[in-house]
Amino acid sequence: MTTGQRYIRNWQAIALRGGAALVFGVLFLLWPRPSLLTLVYIFGIFALVDGVLALVSGIRRPEARGVDWSLVILGLVGIAAGVVTLIWPGITGLILLLIIGSWAAALGLVEIIIGVEWRREIPDAWLLVLTGIVSVIFGLIVLFAPGAGALALATLIGFFAVVYGVLHLIVAFRLRALEEGRRT
Repeated sequence: MTTGQRYIRNWQAIALRGGAALVFGVLFLLWPRPSLLTLVYIFGIFALVDGVLALVSGIRRPEARGVDWSLVILGLVGIAAGVVTLIWPGITGLILLLIIGSWAAALGLVEIIIGVEWRREIPDAWLLVLTGIVSVIFGLIVLFAPGAGALALATLIGFFAVVYGVLHLIVAFRLRALEEGRRT
């Protein structure tokens, strides 16, 4: 079984990650003036949930064919970012921005790599590459322009999470359609 086939079978985890990102983004767009502490907790919970789902996706193997280390690493990075954020909620805004920017850029790079690996096996792998590019751009903006106001940052985070979530949901449902097509 190829890597792409394993991802097709695991479309539910990708859909859950997309749904979590979408909810996170909508919360930020509807509530753009969260306190820094609320921002810290919301980000920490999101990164932790996303990391756990990525880790499970990397370990979960229907036919026990080994571990997908790219998803395991992605999951561990997300879990670490979430745990650090939740353990030290009083960190300064600049450190939080560096965590968010670094996490998004790393996440995007891994997704670009996975999408490029899928290109021969899955027709719509470019959507995952696009998701990765959005993540990298968002991460770089946050890393190189941390002086943006809290309201602007909250709105930027909200838009990023909504776009990221929608793209993941599209990928997941395309994978589901491929899986259903192979069953019939």
